[in-house]
Formats: sequence, structure tokens, C-alpha cells
Amino acid sequence: MAFIYYGQGVSSLYGDFVERLMSQLALRGTEITHQNIGDASSRMDVRHTGEEGQMEVTVDRENVRVSYTVDREHKEVKKGIAGAIAGAGLGGLLGGIVRGGRDVSDVIGGALGGAAAGGAYGAYDGYEASREERTAFAEVLAQAVKDVEDELQSILEGQEEAREALRERGRQKREEDLAKTEELRELLEELYGDLLAVQEEVELAATEGQDVRKSRARTDRAETLYQEAEAALGDSNHAIVKAKAKAARAMVDGARELLDAAE
Repeated sequence: MAFIYYGQGVSSLYGDFVERLMSQLALRGTEITHQNIGDASSRMDVRHTGEEGQMEVTVDRENVRVSYTVDREHKEVKKGIAGAIAGAGLGGLLGGIVRGGRDVSDVIGGALGGAAAGGAYGAYDGYEASREERTAFAEVLAQAVKDVEDELQSILEGQEEAREALRERGRQKREEDLAKTEELRELLEELYGDLLAVQEEVELAATEGQDVRKSRARTDRAETLYQEAEAALGDSNHAIVKAKAKAARAMVDGARELLDAAE
């Protein structure tokens, strides 16, 4: 008889799921042997209060599927329970997801009762003797899967919150960078306008016969610094932009002072 349970949405933490499930079962008194642990599929034998069986844990899309097959030949129904249930169309029920509010024993009892009422087989001996033990471990396994799922969902939620916080910080950083870039762009535009104005004054003074060599040297240097600041702005190197712009501003102001002194 097979029971199937699902850890919903935790396949990305499959290895952690298997490890935690085994720990949960061990804490609940389950003996686990013949473990074969893989990256997406694991198999092992389990024994709990005399009940024995095989358990398989596999990745099923975004979920983790836990299937448990009971192996208790001496206490199973003597008259072809597996064939009878399959013939009665109840295999999917017993092999379905045993989770939620309904007690496992109610699901099993209802299935067997329906098969008997439908004439699938004449009698089933030993079911009551094995029912309590099987139901106990089915409930243990179901609760263990649910507990592990809850733990991993909490981890996934925490990871998503951390990723969202990083994304938010990234958005804020981009917004701050854009604002700073715009501020520096306006600074350079103002600097360039002042530089052009002083260059025109230098050329005008030259036509009037003034010695403008020192003033022109400063405006030439200011233009070079301005171009370097523009390049740094393109690379988003804001510190260099500010430094170059400040130096260029000093050259522009120095050229103007020399012109004013020569008048």
C-alpha cells in the first residue's frame, strides 16, 4: 500500500528537505536504513513501531514528492487487497496526497469499506490488526513532511525578503546615482558656459593689444580639465568629475581676474 505526500514549492531546497525529513522521522522514533541519497531522488528503508516499508523522496517540478510503500505481508488483507482496490478504482485514492484535515485512518477505512461494499473481494482479514500501526506512521510521516515544508517555506520567504531588500537598495542606489549625475551635468554645463565667456573676453582683449598669454594658458587648462570631467561623468566616476570641475572653475576664475587686473 502506497502513501504519497508533497512538500509544496520547496524543490529548490531538495537536499535540505531530505536531511530535515530524515531528522524529523528519527526524532519520532523511526529507524532509517539502506539510504541512497541523490541530487533529485533518494530511497531508503524505514521501520517504525514494527511497521516496515520503503520511502522515496523525489523532485516533482517545484514540489518534493514523498512516497511510502508499506511492507507488512503477514498483516495485510489475505484475499488480494491490491488487486481488489485497483479493480474498484480506488488505487488513486490510496496513492493520492494524504494531507489536510482528514485523519489518515478515515481515508484508508473509507476506501476499504467502499471496496468491500462494492463486492471487490469477499473479506479482509488482518486489516484491523495492522490499521493502528500503519495509520500511526502515516500520520507521523504526513506531519513530518508538513513540518519540514513549513520550515523550508520560512527559509524561502526569508531569502525572498533578503533578495527584495537587495533589489530595493539597488533601485535606491540607481536613483541616487541618476540624481547625482544630473546634478554634476548641470554643474559642468554652467562651467562650460563660463569658460566660453572668458575665452571670448581673452580673444577680445588680444585684439585690443593686451598681453593675454597668462589668461589664455588658464582658459586652455580649464578646457582640458572640463573635457576630463566630461569623460569621468560618462564613466559615472563622480568623485573625479567634482575634482576636475573644481580645478577648471579655479582656472576660469583666475583667467577672469587677470583680465580684470589688466584693464
